[in-house]
Amino acid sequence: MQRTFWLGLSLAILVPPGVCADLDDETTRNRALARELFVAISAADVARLDELYADDIELWTAGSLPFSGSRNKTQALEGMRMIDSMFPNGITFTILSMTAEGDRVAIEATSEGIHVSGEPYRNQYHFLMVVRDGKIVHFKEYMDTLLAQEVLLRPPKEAEALGAPTSP
Repeated sequence: MQRTFWLGLSLAILVPPGVCADLDDETTRNRALARELFVAISAADVARLDELYADDIELWTAGSLPFSGSRNKTQALEGMRMIDSMFPNGITFTILSMTAEGDRVAIEATSEGIHVSGEPYRNQYHFLMVVRDGKIVHFKEYMDTLLAQEVLLRPPKEAEALGAPTSP
Protein backbone atom coordinates (compact mmCIF):
# COMPACT_ATOMS: atom_id res chain seq x y z
CA MET A 1 0.00 0.00 0.00
CA GLN A 2 1.38 3.35 -1.01
CA ARG A 3 1.33 6.23 1.45
CA THR A 4 0.32 9.68 0.31
CA PHE A 5 1.98 12.80 1.69
CA TRP A 6 0.33 16.15 0.99
CA LEU A 7 2.71 19.02 0.32
CA GLY A 8 0.68 22.21 0.36
CA LEU A 9 -2.83 22.56 -0.99
CA SER A 10 -2.63 20.65 -4.23
CA LEU A 11 0.65 18.78 -4.45
CA ALA A 12 0.96 15.22 -3.18
CA ILE A 13 3.62 12.56 -3.53
CA LEU A 14 3.12 8.82 -3.45
CA VAL A 15 5.69 6.87 -1.47
CA PRO A 16 6.15 3.16 -2.25
CA PRO A 17 5.75 0.60 0.55
CA GLY A 18 8.80 0.18 2.75
CA VAL A 19 10.31 3.62 2.11
CA CYS A 20 8.85 5.13 5.28
CA ALA A 21 9.95 2.09 7.26
CA ASP A 22 13.50 2.60 5.92
CA LEU A 23 13.39 6.23 7.03
CA ASP A 24 12.05 5.23 10.43
CA ASP A 25 14.85 2.64 10.76
CA GLU A 26 17.48 5.24 9.86
CA THR A 27 16.04 7.69 12.38
CA THR A 28 15.95 5.01 15.08
CA ARG A 29 19.56 4.02 14.38
CA ASN A 30 20.70 7.65 14.45
CA ARG A 31 18.92 8.32 17.75
CA ALA A 32 20.62 5.22 19.21
CA LEU A 33 23.96 6.49 17.91
CA ALA A 34 23.36 9.82 19.69
CA ARG A 35 22.71 7.96 22.95
CA GLU A 36 25.90 5.91 22.46
CA LEU A 37 27.83 9.12 21.81
CA PHE A 38 26.76 10.71 25.08
CA VAL A 39 27.53 7.54 27.04
CA ALA A 40 31.04 7.60 25.52
CA ILE A 41 31.49 11.32 26.22
CA SER A 42 30.33 10.94 29.83
CA ALA A 43 32.77 8.03 30.27
CA ALA A 44 35.57 9.92 28.46
CA ASP A 45 35.85 6.79 26.30
CA VAL A 46 38.16 8.08 23.57
CA ALA A 47 38.45 4.63 21.96
CA ARG A 48 34.65 4.44 21.56
CA LEU A 49 34.50 8.01 20.24
CA ASP A 50 37.15 7.06 17.68
CA GLU A 51 34.79 4.28 16.50
CA LEU A 52 31.71 6.54 16.41
CA TYR A 53 33.37 9.43 14.53
CA ALA A 54 33.82 9.27 10.77
CA ASP A 55 37.39 9.84 9.62
CA ASP A 56 36.31 13.16 8.09
CA ILE A 57 34.22 14.38 11.05
CA GLU A 58 33.94 18.10 11.64
CA LEU A 59 33.26 18.96 15.27
CA TRP A 60 32.30 22.63 15.71
CA THR A 61 31.85 24.52 18.98
CA ALA A 62 30.15 27.93 19.18
CA GLY A 63 31.78 31.03 20.57
CA SER A 64 35.18 32.69 20.72
CA LEU A 65 36.76 30.54 23.42
CA PRO A 66 40.14 28.84 22.91
CA PHE A 67 38.31 25.59 22.09
CA SER A 68 35.65 27.18 19.84
CA GLY A 69 35.60 26.64 16.10
CA SER A 70 36.07 23.58 13.90
CA ARG A 71 38.06 20.47 14.79
CA ASN A 72 38.93 17.36 12.82
CA LYS A 73 38.85 13.83 14.23
CA THR A 74 42.33 13.91 15.77
CA GLN A 75 41.66 17.30 17.38
CA ALA A 76 38.22 16.19 18.60
CA LEU A 77 39.67 13.11 20.30
CA GLU A 78 42.46 15.19 21.88
CA GLY A 79 39.78 17.66 23.03
CA MET A 80 38.02 14.80 24.84
CA ARG A 81 41.27 13.99 26.64
CA MET A 82 41.54 17.67 27.63
CA ILE A 83 37.95 17.71 28.97
CA ASP A 84 38.66 14.51 30.91
CA SER A 85 41.67 16.16 32.56
CA MET A 86 39.51 19.14 33.57
CA PHE A 87 37.05 16.90 35.47
CA PRO A 88 38.96 14.41 37.64
CA ASN A 89 35.71 12.83 38.87
CA GLY A 90 34.15 12.94 35.40
CA ILE A 91 31.50 15.04 33.73
CA THR A 92 28.07 13.59 33.06
CA PHE A 93 25.89 14.55 30.11
CA THR A 94 22.16 13.99 30.32
CA ILE A 95 20.01 14.01 27.20
CA LEU A 96 16.80 15.94 27.84
CA SER A 97 15.25 15.52 24.40
CA MET A 98 16.04 14.50 20.85
CA THR A 99 14.46 15.22 17.52
CA ALA A 100 15.60 13.12 14.58
CA GLU A 101 14.87 13.19 10.89
CA GLY A 102 16.84 11.33 8.29
CA ASP A 103 20.57 11.82 8.83
CA ARG A 104 20.18 14.60 11.46
CA VAL A 105 19.64 14.41 15.20
CA ALA A 106 19.06 17.52 17.33
CA ILE A 107 19.85 16.98 21.00
CA GLU A 108 19.10 19.09 24.07
CA ALA A 109 21.33 18.13 26.97
CA THR A 110 22.86 19.23 30.25
CA SER A 111 26.22 18.52 31.82
CA GLU A 112 27.32 18.31 35.41
CA GLY A 113 30.73 17.87 37.00
CA ILE A 114 33.27 19.41 39.35
CA HIS A 115 36.06 21.26 37.53
CA VAL A 116 39.70 20.94 38.68
CA SER A 117 39.31 24.43 40.16
CA GLY A 118 36.75 22.98 42.57
CA GLU A 119 33.93 24.89 40.88
CA PRO A 120 30.75 23.02 39.97
CA TYR A 121 30.02 23.08 36.24
CA ARG A 122 26.48 22.71 34.97
CA ASN A 123 25.81 23.79 31.43
CA GLN A 124 22.95 23.54 28.96
CA TYR A 125 23.51 22.55 25.35
CA HIS A 126 22.00 22.12 21.97
CA PHE A 127 23.84 19.73 19.65
CA LEU A 128 23.26 18.94 15.99
CA MET A 129 24.63 15.60 14.84
CA VAL A 130 24.77 14.49 11.20
CA VAL A 131 25.30 10.81 10.39
CA ARG A 132 26.59 9.09 7.26
CA ASP A 133 26.95 5.30 6.96
CA GLY A 134 26.49 4.86 10.71
CA LYS A 135 29.26 7.32 11.65
CA ILE A 136 29.09 10.90 12.91
CA VAL A 137 30.30 13.28 10.20
CA HIS A 138 29.25 16.62 11.69
CA PHE A 139 28.72 17.59 15.30
CA LYS A 140 27.78 21.14 16.28
CA GLU A 141 27.77 22.27 19.91
CA TYR A 142 25.95 25.32 21.26
CA MET A 143 26.21 26.16 24.97
CA ASP A 144 26.42 28.96 27.51
CA THR A 145 29.89 30.14 26.48
CA LEU A 146 30.12 32.73 29.27
CA LEU A 147 29.67 29.98 31.86
CA ALA A 148 32.20 27.82 30.01
CA GLN A 149 34.70 30.69 30.06
CA GLU A 150 34.12 31.43 33.76
CA VAL A 151 34.59 27.82 34.87
CA LEU A 152 36.54 25.87 32.25
CA LEU A 153 39.32 28.42 31.89
CA ARG A 154 39.96 28.63 35.64
CA PRO A 155 43.22 27.15 36.91
CA PRO A 156 43.25 24.08 39.18
CA LYS A 157 42.84 24.60 42.94
CA GLU A 158 46.54 24.07 43.58
CA ALA A 159 47.48 26.92 41.20
CA GLU A 160 45.01 29.24 42.95
CA ALA A 161 46.54 28.37 46.32
CA LEU A 162 49.92 29.47 44.95
CA GLY A 163 48.49 32.86 43.91
CA ALA A 164 47.85 32.23 40.22
CA PRO A 165 45.17 34.48 38.66
CA THR A 166 41.67 32.98 38.58
CA SER A 167 40.42 34.59 35.39
CA PRO A 168 41.60 34.07 31.83
